[in-house]
Amino acid sequence: MTRHTLLASTGAALVLMLSAAPTTGAPAAASVQTPSVAGLPYDARRGVFTFAAGLDASLPAVVQVTTLGQSRGPRSDGDPKPSQGGSGVIIDAANGIIVTNNHVVENGQKFTVDLIDGRLFDATLIGADKATDIAVLKIEASGLSQVQTVDSDTLRTGDLAFAVGYPLGLDQTLTMGVISGLNRSGMGDAIEDYIQTDAAVNSGNSGGPLLDSRGRLIGINTSILSGGMGGGNDGIAFAVPTRIMMFVVDQLRATGEVKRGQIGVALGSLTAERAREMGLNIVRGAVVYDAAPGSSAEQAGLRPGDVITRIQNRPVANAGSVQATVGIARPGATLPVVYLRDGREATASLTVQSPDPAAVRVGRSAAMARGLTFRNSGDGAGAQITVVEAGSAAAAAGAQAGDVVVAAGSVGVADMTALARTLEAAGGPVELTVMRDGERMTISLPG
Repeated sequence: MTRHTLLASTGAALVLMLSAAPTTGAPAAASVQTPSVAGLPYDARRGVFTFAAGLDASLPAVVQVTTLGQSRGPRSDGDPKPSQGGSGVIIDAANGIIVTNNHVVENGQKFTVDLIDGRLFDATLIGADKATDIAVLKIEASGLSQVQTVDSDTLRTGDLAFAVGYPLGLDQTLTMGVISGLNRSGMGDAIEDYIQTDAAVNSGNSGGPLLDSRGRLIGINTSILSGGMGGGNDGIAFAVPTRIMMFVVDQLRATGEVKRGQIGVALGSLTAERAREMGLNIVRGAVVYDAAPGSSAEQAGLRPGDVITRIQNRPVANAGSVQATVGIARPGATLPVVYLRDGREATASLTVQSPDPAAVRVGRSAAMARGLTFRNSGDGAGAQITVVEAGSAAAAAGAQAGDVVVAAGSVGVADMTALARTLEAAGGPVELTVMRDGERMTISLPG
């Protein structure tokens, strides 16, 4: 998995439900007639509560993915060697389409897929998207099973959830928990709108499905969070919701890549410190740093200091929430936003624009170019990067928010305008010299 190590499966829900069953000594099968347990899946023949009937059809669609890369040993015979592995799930049996994580297949030369029935197939990588950690594989096989996909926007905190995969070298494993939270973000430089669950997920579960209690796909397990030394089972795991997954998968299947729209706004997350400075009594939202000239954000009337609290009728926790919504919106789509200005609520509509990676825009207090948003450095020299667009070439090159650019190629950078014009004139690749935590380093920025 991409984060630390994680979590604990919870059987508490079933324990509580079972305690509601009558204890009068009546036959077990009769308990299904009791109103307090009538809604639970119950196998009268065996006298047990079970979710097996709903899950049985989905489990054969969960596969083990092995990524092979070039051996680095001195005696390498040139054959790709297993380098990493994870899980995946078949979403289209007729065409052999499998969804997994980008980090499961990243840098791989060859991919194999193991089915639960023992069959092994070579797989072709259709495409991958680092920003959402989604990848699509294809196998040529008959007799496949597939999961039914459900809209993740229908989920509620407290719903039961089942994680399926191949953790820690084990065979296919099913764990149960609940949806612990929705719309989670702010955990990395990516398009984030995660489902949080406490279903036990470990290394090897990456790319496997998160299912609802009827066995339907609601997300792809992608990362875990642990506060323990060496990684512990802390009950915090994250899944990419089907709402984002299907947008990415459809584009990868159609063109092999993902193209996203933009709104031309530089954002930062609302922190408690910033909220106090602004006199606000909230700590959730996205602060507008600047709106690029001619951008959708400028046309909608957004100004520096505005705090976006909702977008497309979804609550905004931080800048990542806005990025997630815009990141799966097609150019031309209209996104309603609710924002605060001087403590008063207002509304606007943003029209998503086609991406233009070559565009350089200079606003009143920030500039944008090549996936970077930057402003004048606080110490009067250079340009400080404030936002690195998820999935951009700048993010892949290692640029980070907080870096202060002091030179572009052989040209010194005095301020944000100088950097913007230098990048515009360079056209192609350019070496950025940045200061990070007091150290001078170089970032190779592609054209």
